[in-house]
Amino acid sequence: MFLKIRKIQWKTIVFTAVAALVPVGALAQNADLQKILSQMDAASARFQSAEADFTADTYTAVVQSHDIQKGSIAFRRVGGVTEMVMHVKTDNGDPSLKDVLYKNGQLDYYQPTVKQETILKAGSSYERYLTLGFGGSGGELAANWNIQYLGTETIDGVETAKLDLTPKTPSDQFTHITIWIDVKRGISLKQQSFQDSGDWRSAVYSNIRLNEVPAKAFTLDIAPGTQVSTR
Repeated sequence: MFLKIRKIQWKTIVFTAVAALVPVGALAQNADLQKILSQMDAASARFQSAEADFTADTYTAVVQSHDIQKGSIAFRRVGGVTEMVMHVKTDNGDPSLKDVLYKNGQLDYYQPTVKQETILKAGSSYERYLTLGFGGSGGELAANWNIQYLGTETIDGVETAKLDLTPKTPSDQFTHITIWIDVKRGISLKQQSFQDSGDWRSAVYSNIRLNEVPAKAFTLDIAPGTQVSTR
């Protein structure tokens, strides 16, 4: 608490001077962003789980090629920790069964057709990517990312807030990520990540179901005789 009137007056003068130098549009954008983050906080408090269908487009710049995958994905929060399971069903129109599970700080990649399972020690830092619009709060987003509000955009009839994120901790994976958030539900309808190489990946989510995913969905049904490798 500031006890001296002079100190209060000095801080008021400094704040007023700084505010006068900030464009009105920037102040309005900041107010809009704070409102969005508050709405995400409220949605996060209600979040238990989410399930959706997805279409992902991975673009490789050096060969100018697109890899289109389709499948389903689900998230849930247990004790403040996020779990994710993804089932890839097609790759560029061809059947391509792949399952990915993130749980207990491990990334489990399973290819049932060749009976191969690879387990990676992903670490808890992986969660900052998983919670981009799937149960993550506005406070968590602001703690991990520098955020630029890019206005609103309508996707499938739903108005979303478009946010561009750059990591506060340098990342070898992405230069920045753009997300389109349905702030009322705290759910991403679209995400796009970018790399220095010019490569990018976009994912569009549809048929979203909230708080209906059973716990058993977050396990993989591993066939007997599957070869397992840990890295």
